[in-house]
Amino acid sequence: MREASRHFNKMIAVIGVAAFAVSACQAQEATVETPATLPTEVVARIPQSQADITMSFSPIVKRTAPAVVNVYSSKTIRETVSPYANDPLFRRFFGNQLGGVPRERVASSLGSGVIVGSDGVIVTNNHVVEGADELKVVLADRREYVAELVVADDRTDLAVLKIDIGDEVLPTLEFADTRAVEVGDLVLAIGNPFGVGQTVTTGIISAQARTDVGVSDYAFFLQTDAAINPGNSGGALVDSNGRLVGVNTAIFSRSGGSNGIGFAIPSEMVKRVVNGAVRDGRVVRPWLGLKGQAVNAEVARSLGLDRPMGVLVTEIYPDSPASKAGLRRGDLVVAIDDREVFDERGLKFLAATLAPGDDTVLAIVREGVATTKRVTLDQPPGATEADLIELGGDNHPFAGAEVADLSPALADELGRDPFDAGVLINRVYRSSLAARMGLRPGDIVREVNGTVIEEASDLQHVIEENAGRGSVWSVTIERNGRRISSNVRI
Repeated sequence: MREASRHFNKMIAVIGVAAFAVSACQAQEATVETPATLPTEVVARIPQSQADITMSFSPIVKRTAPAVVNVYSSKTIRETVSPYANDPLFRRFFGNQLGGVPRERVASSLGSGVIVGSDGVIVTNNHVVEGADELKVVLADRREYVAELVVADDRTDLAVLKIDIGDEVLPTLEFADTRAVEVGDLVLAIGNPFGVGQTVTTGIISAQARTDVGVSDYAFFLQTDAAINPGNSGGALVDSNGRLVGVNTAIFSRSGGSNGIGFAIPSEMVKRVVNGAVRDGRVVRPWLGLKGQAVNAEVARSLGLDRPMGVLVTEIYPDSPASKAGLRRGDLVVAIDDREVFDERGLKFLAATLAPGDDTVLAIVREGVATTKRVTLDQPPGATEADLIELGGDNHPFAGAEVADLSPALADELGRDPFDAGVLINRVYRSSLAARMGLRPGDIVREVNGTVIEEASDLQHVIEENAGRGSVWSVTIERNGRRISSNVRI
């Protein structure tokens, strides 16, 4: 085992993950290329001509800036305001029971966006437009348009807008191939920081495949030191050829300003979301049907590896793409389509840049032997949000709850673990009997009056049999991994 692993690691170190690329799931003979020699040392010199003095990024900016827009969103907030809210004497006697009159106010926010379709298709961040009642787009030449929200995908923090431009043709940005991006590449960030107007900053790609940022479920960010500030969200990160490398989405900051650590969603994911929005009006994510864990130093030693690498498969969903391709628990996935992976988020991201029905090749290590598996991706199966059931009545503890069978499809829509099973309480209406009984969204119903609940039909059957027969119900739910049993009196 260790001997095979040492051989495998040596192969990785010399020729990289590309050694796993195969045709029709069969290994090819790898060739080792001579590493490129480093360029000779550059000697500093003074400018020799007027052309040297006037070198500038302005040609890139002139070509790309017109395709970056400002996105204004507004939403109406309804609240109750008391004239005694700031009166300490009134609060002393009446506490927070201040009463008041209803009032509406309009909250506005500003972000940036990128024109990716000459017919008016624009991509921005979901958090820029989330909850908005009205959206307005202002072009670089100050033309204004009312925008329609086509798709809002909080899982990737991307949103696709559409503006009606009539017969006009808008400037667009071409998608770059993110797979060719390297640390050290020059990039420009274009957006509207703090609402001061369109601004361009420059920097480099500082890192790739950042998965621990915590901004979205499909985290696989490009990191840059180009200055990104509030208002830049949804703006463009472009390369030296003026192509869209990514959509700026987050910064690491304790002060709210730029600290030189910004993150952008890679263009390959942006393109996937835009294509889904334009073609289907929604984002359909493929899935592999496996669960895995990152390999740390301790796990690497137990596997006989010289260094941590890949994703260790811990579960395979029955009849899933991974299962059909012959993957097993204990397999070590080290690459997908020749791109190394180091944790489950990276694996999920790379799979999500493909579409259901696409083929992908996983490079794996099984019992110390390097091999490949061709996987045909599919849509996650099972019930979706369209299958949610609202439980009515007033003589059972679930009255006023919205439930559904947990499935990979529903889990994907709700951002839950696709391996969870059972009947999920998705929503509890305020002032309903279910709310008064203490049920919460996210609870999983496990048992009612001694009957194990595996499907929503089981729960409905128990309710029909027991409603009206007695005032006490025995209910067991699972909440945050803990089983809670109680007797509920109606």
